[in-house]
Amino acid sequence: MKCPFCGSTDDQVLDSRPVEHTSAVRRRRECSSCKKRYTTFERPEELMIMVVKSNRSREPFDRKKIWVGIDRACKKCQISAETIDKLVSEIENELLSEYIMEIPSAIIGEKVLEKLWDIDLVPYVRFASVYRKFTDIDTFMEELKKLKKEHVKRKKI
Repeated sequence: MKCPFCGSTDDQVLDSRPVEHTSAVRRRRECSSCKKRYTTFERPEELMIMVVKSNRSREPFDRKKIWVGIDRACKKCQISAETIDKLVSEIENELLSEYIMEIPSAIIGEKVLEKLWDIDLVPYVRFASVYRKFTDIDTFMEELKKLKKEHVKRKKI
């Protein structure tokens, strides 16, 4: 590991612990040259999984794109970055356990909606409006009616 302060490659690991809900390991290090401390995160190298988009193009799976989409949907809601991280990790783990080489983007979108439903309905609607490409107010209202009907049904259970 290269020290971000002095560039030395001689350091010592002071503390190592797993990061909750991920396969990453957090390591606290101290540079032997400048004695400054810094943190690194290590993840196992995973297979290159491709996302198959609706236009049939393919791109590498990127958990940051899911995080950004959820974060945008959750703006001005009381949902912490920690909660978003947990959601993204859950989605990523589910996808990686269910798919080997390719994941349809529609599956990713549905998993995000499923998770947002359980957290807060406002981000759910925001994400759905972009993901499902609502083109007019009627499409939006249809989704809200379905949402309300399902919400009432779940409350009764």
